[in-house]
Amino acid sequence: MKVRVTVMPKAGVLDPQGKAIGHALDSLGFGGVGEVRAGKVIELELAETDPNAAKAAAEDMARRLLANSVIESYRVEIAP
Repeated sequence: MKVRVTVMPKAGVLDPQGKAIGHALDSLGFGGVGEVRAGKVIELELAETDPNAAKAAAEDMARRLLANSVIESYRVEIAP
């Protein structure tokens, strides 16, 4: 079963990569872009067949390794 973990900086946490992307978009003529936040998406292929168990396992992985809970939040979903 495929699971997707999306990790993003928490609100209020400085995001230099997002700022750089926003600045680059502005310099390319995309002036209507507001705040930009950059994160990461991690797709996991799990042997688990139960969607609830797969999601719980991925949440545990995110909490313990994939996201820094001090500065990042994460969302786990079953991928199509």
